[in-house]
Amino acid sequence: MTMNPNRLSELSRRQFAARAASAALGVGLLPVDRLFAAGEGASKARHPNAKAKNVIYLYMAGGMSHLDTFDPKPGNEVMGSTTTLATGIDDYHVGSGLRRTAALMDRFAVVNSMYSTQGAHEQGNYYMHTSYTLRGTIRHPAMGGWLLKFNGKGNPTLPGSVVIGDGSRHPGGGFFESKFSPLMINNPEQGLQNSARKETVSETAFNRRLDMARHLDAPFHEAFPQKNVRAYRDLYDEALSLMKSEDLKAFDIASEPAAVRERYGDDNFGQGCLLARRLVQHGVRFVEVSLGRWDTHVNNFVEVPERCDILDRGLSALVQDLEANGMLEDTLIVLASEFGRTPKINGNEGRDHYPKAFTTLLAGGGVKGGTVYGKTDEEGAEVVENKVSVPDLNATIGYALGLPLDQVLYSPSKRPFTVADKGQPITALFG
Repeated sequence: MTMNPNRLSELSRRQFAARAASAALGVGLLPVDRLFAAGEGASKARHPNAKAKNVIYLYMAGGMSHLDTFDPKPGNEVMGSTTTLATGIDDYHVGSGLRRTAALMDRFAVVNSMYSTQGAHEQGNYYMHTSYTLRGTIRHPAMGGWLLKFNGKGNPTLPGSVVIGDGSRHPGGGFFESKFSPLMINNPEQGLQNSARKETVSETAFNRRLDMARHLDAPFHEAFPQKNVRAYRDLYDEALSLMKSEDLKAFDIASEPAAVRERYGDDNFGQGCLLARRLVQHGVRFVEVSLGRWDTHVNNFVEVPERCDILDRGLSALVQDLEANGMLEDTLIVLASEFGRTPKINGNEGRDHYPKAFTTLLAGGGVKGGTVYGKTDEEGAEVVENKVSVPDLNATIGYALGLPLDQVLYSPSKRPFTVADKGQPITALFG
């Protein structure tokens, strides 16, 4: 059987394109015929006028109570001792612990109709970050990894993604190469530790040691030209670039005026929000800041006001700062938690885990401010309008960034994955 020479040429071009894409992205793409049938680079789920370039993701670890914060039910007994404040949005209130944020709600889109399939912390946290359920056989990438995979770094000498606070349960870059994993910083005030050459080691001695290490490693790299081996070498190269970068100053929040630091709040979350703003200013694409202790099975009406005060200071200062610096339009702020809390108050004056209904906030990045999307019933127990799944939320984040939501990438085990699984973006939140 003789094959048409033109067909042979066409297949060769397709194979070359597929291999080039695989080399560039590190994992397999759609089968060649499907890729070209859709049109090279085409994505029906990509936002054609996406404005967001960066994300500041504020994660309320432990399950933030929606009833005591952004989906209160004034006058209903489920509120316990929590009172509410009116906002600039008609008929919309927030918990009274969010006084500063209440005055800024016209910048936010509130999604009051979230639900999750995961009611335990570890599983809920993983699902919220990845859109996939936790499994023992694979680690899925978080949204920061997907952003870097498709859109690349904003600053070649700084990390593309940073997690500030307790990142012990963060899924990181999942099955992507190590360069797509976030840098973890526990204390924002300490900045980036061990990022400078020791004074006792001269630059000449330092370079000599590096050359010796490269010489010793060379035979191994030649014998095993594999992705994971290259990733190990690349990690060293990136660390060296970072040590020499003039943008290391981005990690030094002590250089901020005292009045600015005070406005964010004297705590790790507030100072983490300030660090997030500085990092985004210097080209870091995705910054997550965590605020824990929302797991209020006991003393909900003591713990939540304390959490709200910390959140209120950091969040309001961040929004105002980004706006004043002209950064809010291309920076998407996301406030999320793994689930909400029960409307029913338990015997310990607490609220228990509640994945059936909770709230998420978005601001900036092309989001229409002053929007309340979705609705729960009069007790905050059931979603009664515009249900939004966790994958839907992550698809919305990807949509704001212009990521190709229907682009399939393959894990090393050849399993297909997309940015937000089967999630559909909430396009109504964008102007």
